[in-house]
Amino acid sequence: MPLLVVGSVAIDNIETPTARRDNLLGGSASHFSCAARFFTPVRLVSVVGGDWPQEHTEFLKNRGIDVSGLQVVPSGKSFRWTGRYEPNMNDRETLEVELDVFGKFEPVLPESFREARYVFLGNAAPITQMKVLDQVPGCRLAVADTMDLWIQTTHEDLLQMLSRIDGLVLNDSEAKLLTGSENLVLAGHMVRKLGPKFVVIKKGEHGAMFFGEHETYVLPAFPTEKLVDPTGAGDSFAGGMMGYLAEQDNFDPETLKTAMAYGILVASFSVEGFGLEPIQAITRDDIEERMSEYQKMLSF
Repeated sequence: MPLLVVGSVAIDNIETPTARRDNLLGGSASHFSCAARFFTPVRLVSVVGGDWPQEHTEFLKNRGIDVSGLQVVPSGKSFRWTGRYEPNMNDRETLEVELDVFGKFEPVLPESFREARYVFLGNAAPITQMKVLDQVPGCRLAVADTMDLWIQTTHEDLLQMLSRIDGLVLNDSEAKLLTGSENLVLAGHMVRKLGPKFVVIKKGEHGAMFFGEHETYVLPAFPTEKLVDPTGAGDSFAGGMMGYLAEQDNFDPETLKTAMAYGILVASFSVEGFGLEPIQAITRDDIEERMSEYQKMLSF
C-alpha cells in the first residue's frame, strides 16, 4: 500500500565531536522516505529552491521514492540546516537555519497522490498539515509529527490538527511541553486525550513509548556501539513504523507494536553514519537479521 509523506527536504551541515560533513541530503521527509521504502512504495511531497543539487533528487529516485510531488521554486533557496552535537551526542546546538522556500510551503498534492490511504505529516506548521488532510479525503491512517516551535507559537492550530489525526509522534520534551506534565506516562495519556487514537513518544537512546486507549508499553532502543550521527533518527523511526503499517495494510494493536519495533531497528542503522549514508548501505535482510537479535534480546 503506497505511503504519502509531506515534509521537509533540506541541505544539512553536521558537526560532531570527531568530524564535520557539509551539503548532506537531509530533512524530515528525506529520512522518513528512505526508511519507509524498505517496506512499501513511498510518495514524497516537499519543496526546494533553484540551488537544489540534482544528485539529491536522483538519490531519492534511485531508491524507488516517487518525487513527482517535489516542487521546485527556481527563484528561491532550499531549506538549509547547520547543527553541532555535544560530546554526549544527545544534545545539539542549531548554528544556522535558513527556511527559505520551505517557510512559505503550500503543499499541493498531485492528483494521483490524493488517493493515499496512509499519510504521514512531517514536522511543519499545523495549518500546513491540515491543508494536506483536506486533500486526502479517503485516508485510513493519518499520523503527524510536531515540535516545540508549533506547541509554543501555534497552540490553537495544533489542537485543531490533533483532533483530525489518528496518531501523533513526538519526543519526550515536546510531550512535557504540550501537557505541562513532567511525568512522561501521564503526559502521554494527556496528549492522546487531545484527539489522536494513539501517541508514540520517542526517547532517543532509550527507545519509545506507546499510548493507546487500552494499552501502554515501552520498547527499548537496539544497542549499537557505533554512534556517528543521530540526525534524522526520529524521522527514520517514524518511516520504519509507518512503512510497515502500510505494507501490512493494518494497524491493529499487534501490528502497531511490531511496526514500532521495525522503526526502532531502522533508526538504529541510521545513526551509524552521517546523514543517509548508513541507510543506503543496508537491505531489508539486514533489518530482518537485526529483528531476530532484537526479539531474542526482549525474550526472557
